[in-house]
Amino acid sequence: MPPSSLDIPAYLSILPLFHEMRPAELERIAASAVLKRCERGDEIFHVGQVCDGFHVVMSGQVKLYALAPTGHEKVIELISPGNTFAEALMFTGKPYIVNAQSLTESLILTVRKQAVMDEIERDPRFALRMLAGISRRLHGLVQDVESSALHSGIQRVIGYLLRDQSLEDVGPGQMATVSLPVSKATIASLLSLTPEYFSRVLRELEDGGLIAIDRRDIRILDVQGLSRYHLQ
Repeated sequence: MPPSSLDIPAYLSILPLFHEMRPAELERIAASAVLKRCERGDEIFHVGQVCDGFHVVMSGQVKLYALAPTGHEKVIELISPGNTFAEALMFTGKPYIVNAQSLTESLILTVRKQAVMDEIERDPRFALRMLAGISRRLHGLVQDVESSALHSGIQRVIGYLLRDQSLEDVGPGQMATVSLPVSKATIASLLSLTPEYFSRVLRELEDGGLIAIDRRDIRILDVQGLSRYHLQ
C-alpha cells in the first residue's frame, strides 16, 4: 500500500499511546507527521543530529545502535511495527545519542515535537500516556542490561528464544517455532555476544536435541526442556 493511501489517524488510534485520543486530536497529530519509506540499510537518524520529534515503525524493522571509536557496532534495541522510539530524547532538547537504521524496507512515521507539546497543553493526560510508554521502554532496557551483566552467554541466547509470552502456555514435550526477525549477527550484538559465540551456542543446543535450525527459523523441540536448560 503506498504511503499516500494510508489512513494515518486510524493507524495511530490503535497504538497504546494514542488510543484514548479523540478523532480531532488524532487528525492534528497526523497533519503534522511525516511518513517516510525507507529501504534496507537507510539511515533514519545519526548521533549528533537534532531530535525534533519521535518515530513510529508502521512496518519493517529498525535497529538502534552505537558505534565505538574502533568502528565496532553495538545494537541497543530492535524496534518492530507498532512501536515508538526517541520519545524520551525528544523532551530533553538534546541531539540523538544513538543511530537508527532500517533493517528492512520500512515505513517510518515521524511525529513532530511541537505537535506533541500542543496536545499536552490541551490535555495533560497525553503526557501521562507518553510517560507510561517511556517507562515501559526504560524497564525493558534495564532488564537487558541485567541480563547481560548477570547471565551467561548461553542463558542470554535461551532467554531470547523464550522471550515470546505465548510460549508460556506450551505444554510438556510440545514444540514451537521462533523466527529470527533479523540476522544472527544483529541478534548477537543485541545480546552482547560475538556472532561466532552466538552460532556456537545454537549448534550446542541443536546437538543437544533442544532445537532444530532452518535458516532464520528455530524450532524449539521441547520448550520446557529448553527452559530447564536455561536454569542450569
